Amino acid sequence: MTALYAPTPTAAPATAPAGPTTARKARFALLLRRVRPEAVLLASGAALVPWLYVLARTVPSTAQVGHWNTAWVGLDALEALGLLSTAALRRRGDDRHRLTAAATGALLVVDAWFDTVTAAPGGELAVAVAMAACAELPLAALCTALALGRGRRTVRDDPRLTPARRLTPARRPTTE
Repeated sequence: MTALYAPTPTAAPATAPAGPTTARKARFALLLRRVRPEAVLLASGAALVPWLYVLARTVPSTAQVGHWNTAWVGLDALEALGLLSTAALRRRGDDRHRLTAAATGALLVVDAWFDTVTAAPGGELAVAVAMAACAELPLAALCTALALGRGRRTVRDDPRLTPARRLTPARRPTTE
């Protein structure tokens, strides 16, 4: 009971004035603690189901698109970046390669899908299907296996895989 009536300690002066951005950050942090991410994901996924029907009925089957080449070059550039970063992280033994592998696998599946559904009938479609079957989908499968599997030891499994590990005086072997 005495703790309830004990004088409250005075707070130390703040180093920065409490402005609107500080209050906004505090409200956002409180909101994140109250809202469960699973509920947001579930509601968003459920809301997309009727939206799919609206899209299927209203979006025209043909369209003229500006910057079409930029969109495809950007997608392929993201795939290249994902493949290179996954390889570099995995080679270093960094467990974060699973994250880049998952994202890259998803990009490759999206690329295969849009290549095949946007290709004109005939030779263009044959090339798109061949690229999907021989390059994009096998790479996506490899990336998925890397994201989910335990193919190699990582830094978490073996600290000797840590790059540029320095021997501090406490760690140096003695030669006595």
